[in-house]
Amino acid sequence: MIELLPQFPDIDVVWRPCESHPRPERHGLHSDLCIMGMFYVLEISEDICKYHELMYDSALVNKTNIEDPLELSKRVSSFIESENFYRAVAEGRYAKDLHDSNVYAFVKSGVWAVPAYRMDGKKLDSIEGIGVTKKQLEDFLKNKW
Repeated sequence: MIELLPQFPDIDVVWRPCESHPRPERHGLHSDLCIMGMFYVLEISEDICKYHELMYDSALVNKTNIEDPLELSKRVSSFIESENFYRAVAEGRYAKDLHDSNVYAFVKSGVWAVPAYRMDGKKLDSIEGIGVTKKQLEDFLKNKW
């Protein structure tokens, strides 16, 4: 739904990643390494939207094992240097950032399923297993929520 953003040039987006669910094992693969990779991509000032697309495709389209740092580093090799990415993720360089992001989402913002949106004290939360429609997000961004 990133394609909606050009319609709202006055809105500054802050990506606040978090695990899809607060670590219950029944929800399958966890995105911890993808999130740590995002912090690496931000640190080296690369295209964060491209990274999000790659991780989405990796997890949901290509069914890549997103809990394997080597597999993730292969997926990003088309646009960033994969060896440094691999080291950053495999060593857990951004583990504290991941922890802080999860606390922010789950404790401070009340997120329990993603995607979740917050703006000016208003919330738009996904329905677990369904998500949010493009129309819901557009209305939310127009402050109709």
